[in-house]
Amino acid sequence: MSIRLERDGTVGRLLIDRAVKRNAFTQAMWDALPGLLAQAIDDPTARLLVLQSAEPGVFCAGADIGELLDRSGDPEWRAANQAAIARAQHELARAPKPVIAFVDGDCVGGGCGLALACDLRVATRRARFGITPAKLGLVYPLHDTKLLVDLVGPSQAKRMLFTGQLLGAEEALRIGLIDLIADTPDDLVAAITAASSHSARETKKMIRRILDGQTDDDAETSAIFADAFMLPDFHEGVRAFVEKRKPEFK
Repeated sequence: MSIRLERDGTVGRLLIDRAVKRNAFTQAMWDALPGLLAQAIDDPTARLLVLQSAEPGVFCAGADIGELLDRSGDPEWRAANQAAIARAQHELARAPKPVIAFVDGDCVGGGCGLALACDLRVATRRARFGITPAKLGLVYPLHDTKLLVDLVGPSQAKRMLFTGQLLGAEEALRIGLIDLIADTPDDLVAAITAASSHSARETKKMIRRILDGQTDDDAETSAIFADAFMLPDFHEGVRAFVEKRKPEFK
């Protein structure tokens, strides 16, 4: 399989493994991603997920253009392909566990869409980012466009989409497209896994509500805040603070 899930201690790694085609996504890969994501979410030992290439030097060149050209005259296939991409991006963006994209090399088109759908993006200095539908006479989907606008704002999103130009890691960091430049995501992974997974899950839900338009607390968000004081992570965090030690969250 050109995309697979591996467990690395408390980390689930979603590995894109099609380097010979610059990790371009086929229909089968788009179809497979939600199932692999569900496996990682259901694994109680996986505290967070990392989406990355199985081989260094590339992240994802986007959709497989050869497959797209071969099937472009088939409206049923086009509809199925669009639905598969939308489902993969949507479920990745709303996974309950934190998801980090580690980008080493080109991250273009649908590959950039995958990175946008993750919670955080770590890139090496050789990473390049671009969203290129304007070079193909295509239009970026609304969901993916919103993910981009949420990160970089409307003006920078327009620049990327109007031109299809590739951005280096420094430029991507400057406009907020990525969060860190590093040779590995390990330091960020360690910091997240050392903190409360309950806090991370519920914070992710809160931020998703804000991005989806909610501006005030409701009964559910108020309960999430109040209930945390009764849960084991709060008691362990307080004890660790009093005892001047690092907390050991379960």
